[in-house]
Formats: sequence, structure tokens, C-alpha cells
Amino acid sequence: MSVNVSVRLDDTLAERLRLRARAAGESLSDRLRRYAEEGTRRDEHPLITFRDGPAGRRAAVVGGPDVWELVMWLEDLAGEDDPASVLAAEQDISRPLIDAAMRYREAYPDEIEARIALHRHDTEAADAQ
Repeated sequence: MSVNVSVRLDDTLAERLRLRARAAGESLSDRLRRYAEEGTRRDEHPLITFRDGPAGRRAAVVGGPDVWELVMWLEDLAGEDDPASVLAAEQDISRPLIDAAMRYREAYPDEIEARIALHRHDTEAADAQ
């Protein structure tokens, strides 16, 4: 279910949003909806940002890798006594960023698992060639 919300924007902001939406092949409504969703997620997870890339938009830790990458690496280190400490040392990433990625994964597990599955599928396909 969705709800219609009326928002007043000043002319300059509305034009900037229209230009960005058009450049990305989006409608103004789609752009505003994405900004609202991502802004809400950023409020809930302050160390998380969002980036565009070849596989689409995805969550990442601020100044670091994508959330799905951190989660996948932690899964690969599951045999270690403290996978997060090993990952922090190997990837030169702070423990708070790793913890932020794990909290984001807890909130949006399907999104993160889908990214990991896509990566593993693409890697297997490339290796098979």
C-alpha cells in the first residue's frame, strides 16, 4: 500500500530535482521516493550511505566498501575466533564500520543476501568460462 503525500518545494529545488531525475531516467516522483527511503535508512543507520554502480544502487559504509561485501567477507571468515577483528585487520576497516554493516544487514537481510547471491553467481559464471 502507498500513500500520496503533498510536498511544497521551492522552484530552484524542484528544478534541481527534475534535472537529476531526468538525467537518471527517473520520474520526479521516483527520485523523491528514493531520496525519502534512503534518507530514512541513513537516519536509522548513520554510518551507511548509498552508491550507484554497474549492478545498481547499493548500501555501503561511509568511506568504505559495500555492506554486502563486508557481510560476505565475515561469512567467509566464520571459522575464525573473532571474524570481525580478522576482517578489520585484513581490510584496514574500523570495527564500528563493520558493526554498522552488520546492523544494516539485520534490518535489511533480503537486500544484502540478494547482493551476495548475485556476486557469487556472477563469479561462478566467470570462473566457468
